[in-house]
Amino acid sequence: MASLEEVRQIVGDMLQLGERTASLQADSALLGGIPEFDSMAVVSVITALEDQYGIMVEDDDISAETFETLGNLLDFVNSKL
Repeated sequence: MASLEEVRQIVGDMLQLGERTASLQADSALLGGIPEFDSMAVVSVITALEDQYGIMVEDDDISAETFETLGNLLDFVNSKL
């Protein structure tokens, strides 16, 4: 199972958030909440999650709800494991 800390770190690393990474909580908004979180960032985060957890994310798996909050993203990753 993935932890909130692991997914937070991946998001922070992919978006190059630096010290702002530590402030991300489960209810932190991603899409619309972090200026760096654009469509290219979504692709980068998905690729990093696939590499980290050995999962495959299909295009049909991805929705705006998945990237609404950090907690939603964590739930998504755990559903793929």
